[in-house]
Amino acid sequence: MFYLFLQREGAEDILDFWLDVQQHENLCRAYFKDVRKSGRTIKEDWPQYWDYARRRGSIYGTVVGLNPDGGGTKRSTTSTGEMISEQDKRNLAVAGDERARLDGRSASPRPGTAALSDHTRVASPGEDGKEQPRSTTPFSLSRRTPTLFHTRRASRAPTIIPRSAAITRLDLIASAERIFYRYLAPPSTVNVTENHEIYLPPSLRIHSFPLSSSSDPRNQAEETLMAQIPDLFHAQKEYCFRAMEQDAFPRFLRSKAFGNLTPVSALVRLILGLITLWIGLAAAFSLIFLDVQPKSKRFFLFIPFAIAILCLVSHQYELDPLLVFLGQSETTPFRTLTIREPYVRKLLLGRAIW
Repeated sequence: MFYLFLQREGAEDILDFWLDVQQHENLCRAYFKDVRKSGRTIKEDWPQYWDYARRRGSIYGTVVGLNPDGGGTKRSTTSTGEMISEQDKRNLAVAGDERARLDGRSASPRPGTAALSDHTRVASPGEDGKEQPRSTTPFSLSRRTPTLFHTRRASRAPTIIPRSAAITRLDLIASAERIFYRYLAPPSTVNVTENHEIYLPPSLRIHSFPLSSSSDPRNQAEETLMAQIPDLFHAQKEYCFRAMEQDAFPRFLRSKAFGNLTPVSALVRLILGLITLWIGLAAAFSLIFLDVQPKSKRFFLFIPFAIAILCLVSHQYELDPLLVFLGQSETTPFRTLTIREPYVRKLLLGRAIW
């Protein structure tokens, strides 16, 4: 229901990002567990990551064997932009130029879609070449605005990577590459059908992704950067979780605790209420001016007026008292489920009676 609520607001990309990063981290955990099951240690299999995790901390501390006592290893609070030294940044710039010359791609500090492998490539839109404005808040609607009727969109979360074979480091790069180009790459650097870039504060933004899932790292600088892949999006994921926890989720709870209708259903009730009110007024004036006998027939005029008032009030407060008394609440237009939370049921009953 929370995802449906974000869809109505046109802000589901932030939850999609959180789900994709969660799946990326699960993929990394599975890789580390496969390595340990093979009889090798992470230090032997991936010394660069071992050194990075030992120096800066990692969310996989227990899994990779850094803390056998299960105490966990806190990850460094250093922002993503500060994780690489200036020398590493210069080395990566040189590596990017070399990779561009070898692969026939343009040497750009922010690689475009050409840098994506076939299984990571995103859709390509019209080529207007104009840079789109960036989001300014976690739930900024940018060019997308909430609408009553949503066109079907291609599902992006979670991204499923089938485990038909053992997980490799290239799978980890492919997973990170997909996340970067879907949610973090500025619109001017990647061609996409819609702008799915989510807002992140400057300290958490990632401006480039020099690695490619189509080939192994070719130099020490890329090996160093690859060691950060498992923890690359964790700080951004935590920021998005806090944003949803403090902003979107309270609004979601309020919308379900103080109303039980969707915007489409409320609009339908408004139209039905106005039509019924017009019918009631027409019938009332007809009975009065035509002096229809017996006058007791006028008593039945309360039916259209009662229906009209019920529909108009339901639209105004997005609350249908009849559904509340039946213990139902809408999830999608005209589809309901039973209200199981006693506190929410009590609030809705109080508003319905009032």
